[in-house]
Amino acid sequence: MRNACPADMTQAPRLDEKYRPRSIQPRQALLINPFYPKDPRASFGKHVLTPTLALTSVAGATPSDWSVEYWDENLLQGPPPTSPFPQVVGITVHLTFARRAYELARWYSERGAKVILGGLHASSCPEEVARHADAIAVGEGTEVWPQILSDVSMDRLQPVYKGSYARPYREDPAPRRELLPRRSFLTTTSIIATRGCHNRCAFCYLSTDGLHMPYRLRDVEQIVSEIRADAQSYCVFVDNNLGSRPEYLKRLCRALRSLEIIWSAAVTIDVTDDPEAVREMALAGCTGVFVGFESLSEENLKSARKKTPSPHDYSRRLKIFHDNGIQVNGSFVLGFDCDGPEVFDRTLDWIERNRLECATFHILTPYPGTPLFRQLETEGRILHRNWDLYDTAHVVFQPRRMTSEQLAEGYSHCYDRLLSSRSIWRRRPSELQAVPAYLAMSYLYKRSNWLWSLLIRHRLTAIVWHPLVHLTRRRHLSFRKELGRRQRQGSDGTVLSAEKKKNKCQSLRSCRRPIPCFPFSTNPASSAAPRLPLPLPLPLPLPTPSCILLLFTFICVAENGWTETRTSPNLRPGSCRFRTEEWRSEPGGKRPRAGSRRHAHP
Repeated sequence: MRNACPADMTQAPRLDEKYRPRSIQPRQALLINPFYPKDPRASFGKHVLTPTLALTSVAGATPSDWSVEYWDENLLQGPPPTSPFPQVVGITVHLTFARRAYELARWYSERGAKVILGGLHASSCPEEVARHADAIAVGEGTEVWPQILSDVSMDRLQPVYKGSYARPYREDPAPRRELLPRRSFLTTTSIIATRGCHNRCAFCYLSTDGLHMPYRLRDVEQIVSEIRADAQSYCVFVDNNLGSRPEYLKRLCRALRSLEIIWSAAVTIDVTDDPEAVREMALAGCTGVFVGFESLSEENLKSARKKTPSPHDYSRRLKIFHDNGIQVNGSFVLGFDCDGPEVFDRTLDWIERNRLECATFHILTPYPGTPLFRQLETEGRILHRNWDLYDTAHVVFQPRRMTSEQLAEGYSHCYDRLLSSRSIWRRRPSELQAVPAYLAMSYLYKRSNWLWSLLIRHRLTAIVWHPLVHLTRRRHLSFRKELGRRQRQGSDGTVLSAEKKKNKCQSLRSCRRPIPCFPFSTNPASSAAPRLPLPLPLPLPLPTPSCILLLFTFICVAENGWTETRTSPNLRPGSCRFRTEEWRSEPGGKRPRAGSRRHAHP
């Protein structure tokens, strides 16, 4: 049932081949994000987390004498609009929905519109893309978009426009978020603070031939101004790696504190080299990070040319995030040359043992133009070039240590086990008060694809998630105050008495690990002056969040039993060891579970 996929999640909306426009509206531009099929194993919710920043930024570069509209086919509102019929249609092209982008390009071109194609696929395969467009934009689209529109007006459109990533980042126009249907997304505040990444992994699109993207930083003041302008209190940083420059990250976080928002971002695990940077992230409102662990094998990481700490140190570094109340969505790539059939359960065991709140799995996919693609093509291991299936959910090459069928089945097994009630329960937060909301996130976000189709189609995403978002932010503000107080006491060198230490620990435990929400996201209003309005009114009375969350707790306990961890001191003189026993509810009372463990605590 969980893997069932509604038709509107797998099939693009039909285009009316009989339609003919009465006229073409001069100086009218339409920007389209094409439909792409959804993976039934993963959450449909991630597709409406934030809008595409690329197209809203291109809209921001549109000259004032042009009108512009935005259309995202993945919001399930049907095919793009035709009234007024645009003079120019701009379509972003990614590998996995190139076929749909070409279909849209053909349809609009046959009816008289000028079609401009851009995006990652236009940069990696320009000759292929150019066959389907009047012009293509290679590289930075916001730089060339005004020139394209000017050339259309003057009837001198060129076949290729090349944008450079060399100009100062501060000169990029602000995105036109007012064009977006705000009810359709969890938040419309998708922000980019840095461009590029200090890694050049062999499988990553950033290593594509011809793509030279130097690392660039935006002014912190610009970012703060942009967040304030959108008037939402949850934002997503869509940077490839927000933590590549720790000093910049800390400066950004200090500027974000006054906004009292909550946010999430993608970072690499080496950001924990500087625990102070992680602490600053938490104090600034970071509730979750997306971390590309990629593999637990050093050989795999070395062959992929990924600069990262040893996987043997991942657990310690993960604890730094958790100690600062930051949830982790771990990304894992399956199918490296050192991976055999045992990689799936080994990875899942590690995820459960370290209580990752969320994980995302990808089948190793050789994108055209990357070193990985060249290697596999040379070795004769590329199975086909059907770009529709190059979506990290299908096997498109021959693995070295297993069959393609084993890799596909292992990928499905990873999601089936991760989203099972047993695994969700094993990965629950150690703080009891955070468990109900964690279960709500896990079940509503990860195991309710049947619901997501309904929410997306009727534009209810923001309304339904708002209560849990609001609850998360309120709790995180309390957590931040306690975390800040602990930081000040540590920096002042304050010596606490034994009684104060006890009270401090109890207080911190009560605020630790803020209640989780969406995949490391949330979105109610900022209390900074002037106070930002709540993004949406609630038209209907809703059950209290505590009642909803408690229900999920009871469901999971009923399926798995209640496991309680008790820690008691081992009273041997001079010992710093504690005995940890797991107790499980049994008819007739409690008794220790078999296999009680001893752990050393510093």
